[in-house]
Amino acid sequence: MLSKGDDFPLHQTPEPVAYAGSDRNFYDRYFFNGYSADGTTFFAVAFGIYPVLDVVDAHFCVIKDGTQHCLHASRKLCMERLELSCGGIAIEVLEPLNRLRVTVEGEGLAADITFTGRAFPIEEPRFTWKRGPRTIMDYTRMTQNGHYEGWISVDGIRSDLPTGTAGTRDRSWGIRPVGMADPQAPQVVPQFFWQWTPINLPRRSVFFHLNAHPDGSAWNTRAVSVPDGSDADGQIHTNDAILASTLQTATRWPSSSELTIAGEAFTLEPLLRFQMRGLGYTSPNWGHGLDHAELEIEREDINLSSIDPARPDNLHVQMLCRVTGPSQETGFGVFEQLAIGDYAPLGLTGLAAPA
Repeated sequence: MLSKGDDFPLHQTPEPVAYAGSDRNFYDRYFFNGYSADGTTFFAVAFGIYPVLDVVDAHFCVIKDGTQHCLHASRKLCMERLELSCGGIAIEVLEPLNRLRVTVEGEGLAADITFTGRAFPIEEPRFTWKRGPRTIMDYTRMTQNGHYEGWISVDGIRSDLPTGTAGTRDRSWGIRPVGMADPQAPQVVPQFFWQWTPINLPRRSVFFHLNAHPDGSAWNTRAVSVPDGSDADGQIHTNDAILASTLQTATRWPSSSELTIAGEAFTLEPLLRFQMRGLGYTSPNWGHGLDHAELEIEREDINLSSIDPARPDNLHVQMLCRVTGPSQETGFGVFEQLAIGDYAPLGLTGLAAPA
């Protein structure tokens, strides 16, 4: 099966690009989020390819007046991995590792937005997580902060992105649980703890992430400071970082927090909450890689004030935060958290119960 990718020097095996090894959970994903400098605009995009499942899915969300408007789409991949469009959501790579364009058209939602990176993307440590003999995760991710320009329309009301709209995009590929659950997987209470804080400051970007075991010990973590315009050699990577966070009352959602990286302290003040299920993460209906036949498109509107915080598919959130750093250095970023199962440092036990 030859495809468009075979005319590019992308091959990793002796087979055509359409084939991605034998692991059914192999995936390749784009992610974007963006927000205005005053914290009133927030949007996000996810686009995933699952070569062995022969599925591609895409999601677009924008928050307006307390409602998270979501467009979901899924179709058959047909083994063509360079066809970056799905149900009215499309991605165009204008300049690799720097500029990308996202367009949206469907179910009353539309957008045309272009991302431009502030510096060369960071490569995070390879994520490898095993449970007994099974490999649950094994993937690589690159992350990049940047600026956006363009417009978004909700039900015919179009708004240009305000000057200074910023955000983060990432690319990840490898193995994660996707599609239907494996019926032969061990039947245990799941546990997964994740925190991620990409921050846009006036002259630099700051990144921190943590994957941790139930006792709080890290199995993957890194902090990075990236000056604007720098290449890979200009990035400062360290594991000398700690995020002291609390939870909102009766939830597993993060509250005000302080991130300390190599002696520099950053205070994160939440302004707005985004539900990651709008992008398919932990969604029972639109989970990544689920088979929706030839093509399915659906709009979902989430009233953010009526969310049940204890429902498992509502645990995964991004909090848009105002960030204050050393010497009153101020900016914006997100605090993403997913806490499933036990996590001793925050007093969490069981699948989804609050502390």
